[in-house]
Amino acid sequence: MAQLAKTKTTLLLVALLAVVSAVELCRAIEFDERDLASDEALWDLYERWQTHHRVHRHHGEKGRRFGTFKENVRFIHAHNKRGDRPSYRLRLNRFGDMGPEEFRSTFADSRINDLRRYRESSPAATAVPGFMYDDATDVPRSVDWRQHGAVTAVKNQGRCGSCWAFSTVVAVEGINAIRTGSLVSLSEQELVDCDTAENGCQGGLMENAFDFIKSYGGITTESAYPYRASNGTCDGMRARRGRVHVSIDGHQMVPTGSEDALAKAVARQPVSVAIDAGGQAFQFYSEGVFTGDCGTDLDHGVAVVGYGVSDVDGTPYWIVKNSWGPSWGEGGYIRMQRGAGNGGLCGIAMEASFPIKTSHNPARKPRRALIDLQGHLRSSQ
Repeated sequence: MAQLAKTKTTLLLVALLAVVSAVELCRAIEFDERDLASDEALWDLYERWQTHHRVHRHHGEKGRRFGTFKENVRFIHAHNKRGDRPSYRLRLNRFGDMGPEEFRSTFADSRINDLRRYRESSPAATAVPGFMYDDATDVPRSVDWRQHGAVTAVKNQGRCGSCWAFSTVVAVEGINAIRTGSLVSLSEQELVDCDTAENGCQGGLMENAFDFIKSYGGITTESAYPYRASNGTCDGMRARRGRVHVSIDGHQMVPTGSEDALAKAVARQPVSVAIDAGGQAFQFYSEGVFTGDCGTDLDHGVAVVGYGVSDVDGTPYWIVKNSWGPSWGEGGYIRMQRGAGNGGLCGIAMEASFPIKTSHNPARKPRRALIDLQGHLRSSQ
């Protein structure tokens, strides 16, 4: 018994150390004017940053990247020290020595704009016509689907341009939880490997992925078909061995460019959106309501899982789930300014879509929180 207790204590300590290590990794590297005073001080900061984020660069590469690192550090410092108290802050995260082009090509290069143009020129679009929430009125002032059991933990796409798959999965996980009361983590890798209309780690489009899930008969769980952050061969047997398959009945597009329509949809379920995420401010976002400069060159798939209004300055915002891991942003999320006009900030309302699921599992009752929220939404229409 004593040996068993000792073993349990050891395992508990290991687990606690792992948690502490993960928390430390998520924390930002703090720096001030002294770290920017000279190249020697900046080099020391660069070394400290590499150790903290476990980034390994060989000597020649370090010398080349040091110039980029200096520019990024000065950009972050200048933004955070602005006299007009910016609504959002930046931090020196794990992307610290990546320039804008490298960052965009590695983490925000889903070719969404190219695929949109191809889709618009093709007669084979299969979205359900219309917008099912068009007549909704008096949408709630705020919604956060994380608080209602409809959003899984933040995931990490790694160095693979599979953001489209993560965006798709968030929306499908959400509507499935709302309809059935069961939150199930689904497989992005199955989409990367099996959806041949997309290009795996080289990009894809969420609407096409919704079509695939419908025609394929559903999508399996993450545990049955784990993520590998690389292109692979479709393993149909692995997918079918999954004990849970989540199906959808199709998808709809949110009216292009309308943030009001997007709010109507998000009030009822998480929604897949495309944004321009390649900017330097987006790269180093840490907290607050993002109001930074960005265009509408849609290059990254994410999901809107709610919206609200800032308690600090009253700025309305979208709650956006990203797929760069929990060490980026607000635990993997970003709050983006809502009501910016012209298709929304970073084009957030230009390419929004959501899955339709009318069926449910009659053997499982929806969670009380979901029942209550659904009743509130129905009464507000």
